Amino acid sequence: MKRKIVQINEEKCNGCGACADACHEGAIEMQDGKARLIRDDYCDGLGDCLPTCPTGAISIIEREAAAFDKEAVQARMASTGHGCPGMRAKTISHSVTESCPTATPGMTGCPASAHNLPSRLSQWPVQIKLVPVNAPYFDGAKLLVAADCAAYTYASFHEDFIKGRITLIGCPKLDGVDYSEKLTEILRCNDIKDVTVVRMEVPCCGGLEYAVKTALQSSGKFIPWQVVTVSTEGDILD
Repeated sequence: MKRKIVQINEEKCNGCGACADACHEGAIEMQDGKARLIRDDYCDGLGDCLPTCPTGAISIIEREAAAFDKEAVQARMASTGHGCPGMRAKTISHSVTESCPTATPGMTGCPASAHNLPSRLSQWPVQIKLVPVNAPYFDGAKLLVAADCAAYTYASFHEDFIKGRITLIGCPKLDGVDYSEKLTEILRCNDIKDVTVVRMEVPCCGGLEYAVKTALQSSGKFIPWQVVTVSTEGDILD
């Protein structure tokens, strides 16, 4: 049947997730950092999502589409909800307490068992594949592009690398993608102050360093950058 239905321009979509939140039927989900209409019969065509989109990526068109299925929507909402909060861009702030809560007079620092260190992560999402290109937290940011293994290997990763930076993580071997195009757009479209790459010593991590180098060259900007290599034992090699 021919009826009114949502259409999403992925080139205009910045991945904010506002439309997915506004869609009461769960017809829109965030996938790979973009809003997508997942099924025609979940969309009622009324356009509650339209006014929430900051980039004008959503419109209502008339085309051949399956009829709106209210019962299917209700069943899905009851079982799974809608959208994916894990893919929606947001800024994170932490209440930082530097003192050791269990320290005794005369103690220097905190014993390992007493550490209650705050997270230094300041944004979400962190996966390179999921992060929106035009997220507001990129403005004036110091960028960290890190191998996902590094955070598990290097003990002080939050304090030494994440603190004060916007964090992007990935694994070119597991993801099987070239990150350079996505990183190029992030560098080109935002005011990035500098880039720190934290990679592991293993050969497959060379793909991460290569992607950042390619992106820096393709962005047309001069942005200071550095590479830190972590050994599989958790030591910094250079």
